[in-house]
Amino acid sequence: MSSTSDGMTNDKPDDQVSSNEDEPVLVQLSAQGVLTLTLNRPEQFNSLSQSMLSALQAALDGMDDSVRVVVIAAHGRAFCAGHDLREMRANIDEQWQRALFRQCSKVMQTLIDIPQPVIAKVQGVAAAAGCQLVANCDLAVAAEDASFGVSGINLGLFCSTPSVALTRNLSRKRAFQMLMSGEYISARTAVDWGLLNDSVPLESLDAAIENWCKTICAKPCVAVSTGKRLFYAQIEQPLSEAYELAGEAMACNMMAEDASEGIDAFFEKRPPNWTHR
Repeated sequence: MSSTSDGMTNDKPDDQVSSNEDEPVLVQLSAQGVLTLTLNRPEQFNSLSQSMLSALQAALDGMDDSVRVVVIAAHGRAFCAGHDLREMRANIDEQWQRALFRQCSKVMQTLIDIPQPVIAKVQGVAAAAGCQLVANCDLAVAAEDASFGVSGINLGLFCSTPSVALTRNLSRKRAFQMLMSGEYISARTAVDWGLLNDSVPLESLDAAIENWCKTICAKPCVAVSTGKRLFYAQIEQPLSEAYELAGEAMACNMMAEDASEGIDAFFEKRPPNWTHR
């Protein structure tokens, strides 16, 4: 029997645990400016193996300017159960472990660095590094029956890297509570605590994500990319430095053709005609 990082147990024999080798660990679908990256290791609860992390990094690095929004989704009954504990346990070597977490941290940082907003579409469990993945996305919507936890401490392994993203979403005491207890919170609680933007019935999840994508794609890309870059640049800065960065961003944004068009359209009481979407 195999166990994931959230304690879920797979009742298949070990030699039947792996998913179909002919299927990619990550499925990519691009349509109307939206790139959907779907984790595709359902038998392993979409755990973040080295191959999964490599596929995510390659997909993010390979995007072109036609992509306006990225959606992180998953196949199966779990969103992501965290790191692949079987793979980690089979490689008890400190250098290997360090390389794994550098690889994961690079993926998480890339989600922040790219100009496109990233939306987590969550069903089922998001545990440990899976919860970290949700926290690292710019927006997150989950099915009402989804649950979230950083349960490594229950296995003697404190969720150190997930704590980085978690503490930047939740209050300190809420984050510490999750990290120290290893307990799971519901989607409704995750909304209240700031990990999610919204939770909806499972049958409404596709529509909720589609609405977010349409909303973002309708905005001029220069404002969206400027806004995301500034949001993360200023948030860790002292107040005076944050305002300096924000002022520079506003001044540069004002030079954009779409900014002029948007302001003119406002004064002329007409819809804007964006040139760069």
